[in-house]
Amino acid sequence: MREGMRMADEQPTSIWLQPERQERSGPGRRPGYSREQITRAAVQIADAEGVEAATMRRIACELGTGAMSLYRYVPRRDDLFDLMIDLAMSEIELPGSPSGDWRSDLALLADQVRAVGLRHPWLITLLTSRPTLGPSLLRVHEFALGALDGLGLDIDDIAGLVDMLNDYVHSAIRREIGWLEEARRTGLDPERWKRDYIGPYVREVVASGAFPLFSRSVTDSRTAHLAPEERFRHGLDRILDAIAALVTSLRRR
Repeated sequence: MREGMRMADEQPTSIWLQPERQERSGPGRRPGYSREQITRAAVQIADAEGVEAATMRRIACELGTGAMSLYRYVPRRDDLFDLMIDLAMSEIELPGSPSGDWRSDLALLADQVRAVGLRHPWLITLLTSRPTLGPSLLRVHEFALGALDGLGLDIDDIAGLVDMLNDYVHSAIRREIGWLEEARRTGLDPERWKRDYIGPYVREVVASGAFPLFSRSVTDSRTAHLAPEERFRHGLDRILDAIAALVTSLRRR
């Protein structure tokens, strides 16, 4: 009944400003839960069935309790999303501080984000559709900013370059997940999809000569035939090259 709802006169407050409810379990008491328990259950459901399946009612069913009791711990669906994002981002493994080699640091970060994004297919959509600043996300963002700190750039330039990297990484992950979902839906892996489903039409387009540059991208492209991880790194290298050029340009400015 109140899935994702809140009383109209209540002012939404970030979950990170709300102290976690502490309850004891014991004889005659209802079982106590934690935000982490609730969030882990939500993530497991979302991983298996999609984020829309991770409702309070479904989470409560998994935990063996009533949905209304969980709202004492996680008041709103938006709070649940913030917690899910942050739990997933906590899986990103980074050193305590940047190494001083900004290119290696950002490449490491990008690879880690890709791994976590593929492990949790709902993550990138949530992450890019809502502003959230949980502690794990802040740790990752601070590392990215720190990788470019000390290069003589102001904070706006540093943040802009990190945003550029994130835009590439997130879009590449979303594209890769799209391919994987299409493969599951149709039963065709990407190579068979290209060859057997779209291939006949593409060959007809190439033969027509109407789109010569597109035809070149089909007949001469090397990156189109790379494995997903290689294609991701190929694009990432280009983004890092662009950042290197921009760092030089911005410092001269």
